[in-house]
Amino acid sequence: MDTTLSQDLDGMFWLAVAGCCVLALLALTLVLSPRNREDRQRIARMQALGSAEPSADKAKLQELVHRRQSHHWSDRIPYVGGLNTRLMQAGLYLSPTMVLLGCAVLTLVLAAPALVLAGLPGLAGAVAMGFGLPLMIIDARRKKRVETFANQLPDALDLMQRGLRVGHPVSVTIGSVGKTMPDPIGQEFRMLSDQITAGDYLTDAFNDLANRMKQEDMDYLSVSISIQHGTGGNLADMLGVLSKVIRDRIMMRRRVKAISSEGRISALLLSALPVGIYVTTSFTAPDYYGGVSDDPLFRPIAVIIVLLVVGNALALRKLVNFKI
Repeated sequence: MDTTLSQDLDGMFWLAVAGCCVLALLALTLVLSPRNREDRQRIARMQALGSAEPSADKAKLQELVHRRQSHHWSDRIPYVGGLNTRLMQAGLYLSPTMVLLGCAVLTLVLAAPALVLAGLPGLAGAVAMGFGLPLMIIDARRKKRVETFANQLPDALDLMQRGLRVGHPVSVTIGSVGKTMPDPIGQEFRMLSDQITAGDYLTDAFNDLANRMKQEDMDYLSVSISIQHGTGGNLADMLGVLSKVIRDRIMMRRRVKAISSEGRISALLLSALPVGIYVTTSFTAPDYYGGVSDDPLFRPIAVIIVLLVVGNALALRKLVNFKI
């Protein structure tokens, strides 16, 4: 018994050492990466272009350059792919490499006790939790932030429309939205204003914003700006019409959400009920399933039941979610 425990401790020690070496190598690669040198050069050029505008300070330019990095090696990893875009949408100005390093550290912290308490299954659970939990938090923050942005967009367009009607340039109305409206749309429009000040075309700046947010109404705005820029027309009227359309879409989404609330609660309860019954029965009467677990038909039937429960949950989810 003592020999086995000693071997487990030795294995965990060398596992921790190997993990620390990998993390140190990744951190060194991040620090010495040619991308960092390119970023610093790009920041210097943008500072030179935007030196006449007080708002284009170093911190905002660094933020702008960081957010415009659309490609990263993590994009090729399943589930993790697109992490750079997800971080931008969540308003977290972190490098994907640093996030993955943090996930690796969390995994190592959880792996040692999990390996001792539950062996290899515990180690698998530690890896799933170490990488899955931070990514789930990022996705939840991203969803909330994008939804808030979509709800603020009609008011931002109305503010731009009023500014254009009194004779202000487009860049001034964009800056006004960034200064007067709360985050996240205020933050995004401040970035948009600094990007235009740094020398980007108006259409390219709006395209970058649409690519960052990945929000349908923002895509409509970007396309409208591009069409108006190429063909001409009254931009104020176009923003007014687009604001009304987006506000009507938001109201329709809220009505559908309210009408389907009972169905969503029913779907949640029906999906969780089999799992709850299984867990409760396993604790209160362990022999209820344990007495028949050795039967040859037990595993095939259990697999079929699990597949039916998952299929039921997916079908109910499809029935109570509507895209508008």
